[in-house]
Amino acid sequence: MRNILVVFALLLGVTSCAQVSDLASYSVTEQQLQQLMLRQLDQLTQQTRLAGMPVALAVEDMQVQIGPDNSDTVRLGTKASAVFSAFGLHYPASLQLQIEASPYYDGEQNAVFLRNLRLLDSSIDAAGYRGNLSPLSTEVLQLVNMWLQDQPVYRLDESDPTQRLLMQMPLNMAVQQGRIRFSPL
Repeated sequence: MRNILVVFALLLGVTSCAQVSDLASYSVTEQQLQQLMLRQLDQLTQQTRLAGMPVALAVEDMQVQIGPDNSDTVRLGTKASAVFSAFGLHYPASLQLQIEASPYYDGEQNAVFLRNLRLLDSSIDAAGYRGNLSPLSTEVLQLVNMWLQDQPVYRLDESDPTQRLLMQMPLNMAVQQGRIRFSPL
C-alpha cells in the first residue's frame, strides 16, 4: 500500500510539472505592444541637422504588427513630423516609415528589445512635395533605433502571477502571427 502511495505521488508530481509547464506561458498581442509603445512616443523627439539646416523630428504615431507574413519579426509603421528651420522660417513636413526588426528577449532584464532595424518603405509630404526622401528617413530610423537600443518594447510584469512564475525559469520567446509567446524552455 505504501509503495502504491509513493508511485501515485510521483505520478501526480510528474503530471503536475507537465501541466505547470503547459499553463505557464504568456502571450503579448499586437494591441498590447502598440498601446505600450504609444504611451512612450513623447520620448521620440530629436533636434538634428540635415544639409546644414536644423530639423526637429518627432514620432507621433506607431502601428505594430507581430509576425507579419509568418516571419519572426515585428513591423512598425511610424508617422513622424519634421520641422525644417531656414532663414528664420519653419517648413513642416510629415513622414511615414515602415520598419522591420527582430525581437530579442533579455532574461536579465525580463524584457523584449527590438534589434536589427531595417527600413522597408518611406514617404514624405512637405510643402506640396510628395515622395521618398532618403536622408530624412535615415535620420528618423536612427532616432527610433537609438530609442529601441535602451528602451524595451515589453517588460514582464512581476505583479502578474503567470509572468512572475515565468521569470523564475529560463524562457523561450516565440514570434507568432499577432503575438509574442513566452514559455519555459
